[in-house]
Amino acid sequence: MSELLQATPICGRHRALNALMAPFGGWDMPIQYEGIIAEHSWCRTKASLFDICHMGEFLFQGDFEASGLEDVFTFSVKTIPVGRSRYGFLLNEQGGIIDDLIIFRLAEDKVMIVVNAATAPKDFAAIKERLRGGVFTDITADTGKLDIQGPLSRDVLTGLFGGDIATIPYFKFVTMTILGVEAIVSRTGYTGELGYEIFLPAAKVCELWDLLLKDERVKPAGLGARDVLRLEVGYSLYGSDIDEATTPLEAGLEGFVNFNKSFIGKEALLKAKEQGTARQKVAFEVAGRRSPRHHYEICSGGAVVGSVTSGVFSPMLGRGIGIGFVTPELASVGTPLIISHERVSMEATVCELPFFRGGSVRA
Repeated sequence: MSELLQATPICGRHRALNALMAPFGGWDMPIQYEGIIAEHSWCRTKASLFDICHMGEFLFQGDFEASGLEDVFTFSVKTIPVGRSRYGFLLNEQGGIIDDLIIFRLAEDKVMIVVNAATAPKDFAAIKERLRGGVFTDITADTGKLDIQGPLSRDVLTGLFGGDIATIPYFKFVTMTILGVEAIVSRTGYTGELGYEIFLPAAKVCELWDLLLKDERVKPAGLGARDVLRLEVGYSLYGSDIDEATTPLEAGLEGFVNFNKSFIGKEALLKAKEQGTARQKVAFEVAGRRSPRHHYEICSGGAVVGSVTSGVFSPMLGRGIGIGFVTPELASVGTPLIISHERVSMEATVCELPFFRGGSVRA
């Protein structure tokens, strides 16, 4: 039986552009238009437009502490200043990552929670179950989301919508009128480049897509280029690099966990910190242009010691790069590894993240 896929409002426009479409998180999404390498290069040098309408958005309004919202995530909600956002995790009792997400502080008593597409229904149920007050609403169906990313993205948006956009710092957002409706413009993204995420009513997202693509500096980009871009700067992909069987400690993401507050999964993480983890995320570079792939084996001394969770050819480095999990004693920078799959064998070396450090993200 074929998978019944959801479609974003822009799906017809992707097909009109002859995009290669494929399932992603239960959605019919564009993988590429003119090609992954070309779209990657355009984003690193100019401005790329991504359809991200598949992501999930929830609204919460109420007292953060009395409702229990403050204890739901690995970070504090009440300390996020209005107009700023924060990244972190929703965990299960074992400390596994139900999802990674960003919370936007809209008002003193109001936040928007942005989650991954494939996990959105599960996330909503998990958060709702933990709440004991407040108003919690799923606004995904009514919300459109476009990401414009690249060093020219600021110039593009200020030319269309005014100079106030140029003053938005990293991980801060403004609410403004775009195309006659209220929109959120956030200085965030998933590419390692200067960029913005724009949230607005789904009914207006096609009009905004068309308007942005009228600028010759802007081209559409698919999930293929997005995957290369995010891996070059070391961002994790939910469902590949992190999941419910993976803790932030194993994934090297402890910095997004505030152990000075309560949250579900804290006890499990504290125990793991004390006892140590059986595996640890590593980044590695391949000695050549071959691409390591998801589920390839990581070997050392003739034995399988882990597996690759993400891997691509990096245009910026001119070689294969990847991340995966190995036993802790093999996680030190400089450790040699072999990436293996059937008749494929690649020499690799553990390295630091990010792989690529020349992006414009904080420009």
